[in-house]
Amino acid sequence: MATLTGNKTFFIEILLCVTVLPVAAAILLIPYPENAMLFFTASSLGVAAGVLILCYRHLQMRDQKLEDAASEIAGYILDREKGGIACSEEGAMYHLFHEVNSLVAIADAHADSERRAKEFLRNTISDISHQLKTPIAALNIYNGILRQEAEDAGTVREFTDLSERELDRMETLVQSLLKMARLDAGVIVPEPSMEKIFELLEDIRQQYFTRAFEEEKVIELEGDGQVMLFCDRIWLTEAIGNLVKNALDHTNRGDHILLRWYQSPALTQIIVEDTGNGIHPEDLYHIFKRFYRSRFSKDTLGVGLGLPLAKSVVEAHRGSIEVQSRLGQGSVFTINFPNMTKL
Repeated sequence: MATLTGNKTFFIEILLCVTVLPVAAAILLIPYPENAMLFFTASSLGVAAGVLILCYRHLQMRDQKLEDAASEIAGYILDREKGGIACSEEGAMYHLFHEVNSLVAIADAHADSERRAKEFLRNTISDISHQLKTPIAALNIYNGILRQEAEDAGTVREFTDLSERELDRMETLVQSLLKMARLDAGVIVPEPSMEKIFELLEDIRQQYFTRAFEEEKVIELEGDGQVMLFCDRIWLTEAIGNLVKNALDHTNRGDHILLRWYQSPALTQIIVEDTGNGIHPEDLYHIFKRFYRSRFSKDTLGVGLGLPLAKSVVEAHRGSIEVQSRLGQGSVFTINFPNMTKL
């Protein structure tokens, strides 16, 4: 859109028009004083004509500018990729154009957010569908075998156990999705209180003690038993519990899992460290993505929601989580909480 004459230029032109012609008439009066009335009349008519012409041109330009702006807005409505009005000059009209451009930017931001939300929903539904296909297919197979081998008590027990495992897997998937959806939607707000970290982590150790004992693994605690943390105990137990479960999933018999914590004047850290298989470097930047499954992982039952859920809970507490790992040497998950009196 071409840049048109602004208000300042217009007034300068008017000023020149009302100044130059009277000055010219005054100069002509010097040799021809007897024609004073004629020169005065001519200069007055000239000034009037010039002002009218300048005003007409200025209004015509302004109308064209408004029409171009309306065309730009119409184009934006039809095609969101094009939008914005040229407004490089000053004045009320250009201020209006600036505000319209701001409105366009806000609309673009909302549209982009809506597109991302729809894409996320579409991908999530696709992932859920994919994750449910495996246990549902397995259940159908198990039920078919049970119908054929109904009189064989050993076979019935075996495939009943397998069916129960697949149902537990589906329940874990659904419950994790519901928790993450509620966190994302802001339906759940942490209800913090001062908690002893030792007691919180001891509860988690007891929760997984039986599994660790059966798998000949050791879960240990290390830290000051009096250190307090302002947190929602239920949700933080969920988050750290997922990290411990992840460690159990990727360790071998005889491996150790260490839960330790530190507190400085500015920061509280909770660390989940194991001596297990480690994480492949290719996966380090993706393990907190929902439904992410490594091509190197031997875990065929996980649904890829434990670590993302832990991350969401930690961030809801205004904390952060990071991981370091080396193949064959284990992994270290570090949760950082800035010290504060309230969330």
